[in-house]
Amino acid sequence: MTIRTTLATAAAVLTLGTAAQANTIVDIAAGDDRFTTLVAAVQAAGLAETLSGPGPFTVYAPLNDAFAALPDGTVEDLLKPENKEQLTNVLLYHVDDRKLNAVDFPSGSNYFKPVLASERLCITAADGVTIADGTGETASVVVADIEASNGVIHVIDKVLLPGDRPACH
Repeated sequence: MTIRTTLATAAAVLTLGTAAQANTIVDIAAGDDRFTTLVAAVQAAGLAETLSGPGPFTVYAPLNDAFAALPDGTVEDLLKPENKEQLTNVLLYHVDDRKLNAVDFPSGSNYFKPVLASERLCITAADGVTIADGTGETASVVVADIEASNGVIHVIDKVLLPGDRPACH
């Protein structure tokens, strides 16, 4: 093998590796204008590197409109450096450390444990997928199964908030 062939092969491998890495959950969210608030929050919490890692992850990604529906000032308060721990907890409530496609949610209502270990979500699969959070309110999955190199994104219409264990059965 000539040096030129070896260099060309190495360049191709590096390019393919970079392309695969460019499809992480964070990269997909950052490239989609529907998630600018989520991306800002992930960066403020210092979670961008983690969610760009190998995973696998399932991220329930709230749309900008979901953040806008929170009470006035909530997002601004969460983004303050002194509230980083609270912001991190809210964001980790949206992450599962497994890759869960929509077909992986059993029919009916079942508890799922997000990365925020002390909390639970109630995910119901029946005529779509809904997610009940610690406030007892429900988010709908509006787009399921956006594939990433390190997991999957499910787009939701509400910010999930930790709290009491949701009623699930």
